[in-house]
Amino acid sequence: MSTLTIATYNIHKGFSHFNRRVVLHGLRERLRELGADIVFLQEVQGEHSGHSRRRDDYPDGAQHEFIADSVWPHHAYGKNAVYQAGHHGNAILSRFPIVQSQNRNVSAHRFESRGLLHCEIELADGQRVHCLCAHFGLFARGRRDQTQTLIDHVRDTVPPDAPLIVAGDFNDWRNQMSATLARELGMHDVFQLHAGAPARSFPARLPLLRLDRIYVRGFAVTHSEVHTGDAWQRLSDHAALSARLMRHGGDDA
Repeated sequence: MSTLTIATYNIHKGFSHFNRRVVLHGLRERLRELGADIVFLQEVQGEHSGHSRRRDDYPDGAQHEFIADSVWPHHAYGKNAVYQAGHHGNAILSRFPIVQSQNRNVSAHRFESRGLLHCEIELADGQRVHCLCAHFGLFARGRRDQTQTLIDHVRDTVPPDAPLIVAGDFNDWRNQMSATLARELGMHDVFQLHAGAPARSFPARLPLLRLDRIYVRGFAVTHSEVHTGDAWQRLSDHAALSARLMRHGGDDA
């Protein structure tokens, strides 16, 4: 398989703006329409005892398992924030087997619980792709530390010739990460490659800030898209991003 469709989405713990409505059912349908092979999710509720008791429309079990259902049979979850009622974090959903995964705490301080979920995925042709799902902090100093942790982690765990995807919510509205990742890891933002500038993804109703990113190494980008409009803007405060990738050296599928 030489082409790969991916998506990243901060799902706001499965609630609409101001936590008015549970939107997991609609969110799952919209994500299915993208036809993504691998999905990177942030702010995924792994457990919340209060929601399941108080709301009839809240699914049983973890949100990433509900979203994955029969479409993405392989998935991994990284617990980041833990509290009395439950916990939330990042998740990766995949059509292909996840051969190994690990979750790394990259919190810069005790007021923001952030994580880096790393999965190695084996595609249908046997090629393995390293996929990292990230959610970085709101403050510049913390993001600089988290960026360095990401760089160190990739250098320590990912072979330099292995295909690599890093996606998530980086809160990097000043676009300070892109030059660093290009210089240190040879990674590039898919929207920069395909459309000339990183995607505007926040707020979903009128995207102005470039918070969400997809970075790749070892791929060419054949399509990129920010998903907005009525069907999406009622689901989360972030817009979803998707991209179609082609592995360097591969043939068209």
